[in-house]
Amino acid sequence: MTSPRARYLLSAIASLLLLAVASGCGNDPVSPGRDWQVNNAPDTFQFQATAMENYTTTLQYSWSNSGTTANVDQSSSVSDGSASLTLRDANGTQVYSRNLGQNGSFSSAAGTSGTWTVTVTMSKTTGTLNFRAQKP
Repeated sequence: MTSPRARYLLSAIASLLLLAVASGCGNDPVSPGRDWQVNNAPDTFQFQATAMENYTTTLQYSWSNSGTTANVDQSSSVSDGSASLTLRDANGTQVYSRNLGQNGSFSSAAGTSGTWTVTVTMSKTTGTLNFRAQKP
């Protein structure tokens, strides 16, 4: 039988060990969490992720584009790592690929209308990603 004092000490030691492990994780990736915003509507796709630190993932979305091209507006701030955007048309043909650190307005190559694939690839990304793809 364990005394109340012994149970308290074991609980306190376990809490301190957990705190020590958690505080030693300063270089772990931090996902955007609640700041992750995606608006996937027909003919307009918008994406924003803020407050990322050393974040690595690949995200893929199906997007309905009734056009044969897309206008892409990129406005990101990547201070470390890299991030890229790739668009594939309804046939799976790559029609757009660009580093999200390049800001500006760009056009995709011509493709086939229908369900396009939007792929966002992040590798140890720190910063904010923001882009919109839409039918012209």
